[in-house]
Amino acid sequence: MTAQADLDAGTVRWTAVCRLEDLAPERGAAALVDGQQVALVRLLDGRVLAVQQLDPFSGAHVMSRGIVGSRSVEGIDVPTITGPMYKQVFSLETGRCLDGAGKPPVDLRTRHVVVVDGVVQVGGAR
Repeated sequence: MTAQADLDAGTVRWTAVCRLEDLAPERGAAALVDGQQVALVRLLDGRVLAVQQLDPFSGAHVMSRGIVGSRSVEGIDVPTITGPMYKQVFSLETGRCLDGAGKPPVDLRTRHVVVVDGVVQVGGAR
């Protein structure tokens, strides 16, 4: 798990969604967690990140179909996902909209993710 106090204190409810090996690297997958659709992405470095599945610009639940990549932000490579509908670019780590593609930026909600004994578990919002 992580060192963050809310996680250590056990206040986050974890939901097992799949095995790590079920996620193809740099491809999105959708999961339902506590009635909310989330988009999971397994990065090449082994991390799994989760953002809301709802594209805030189109209103469609399609973020797991987005293009996974990276972008340099202040000299640091940040893993990104590009919305498949209107091509806005979001940080997978923070949900921050990095490129609104001509529209005012709207961020994505992110979720905590841990992998325990090869099982991907998704928790509450970050």
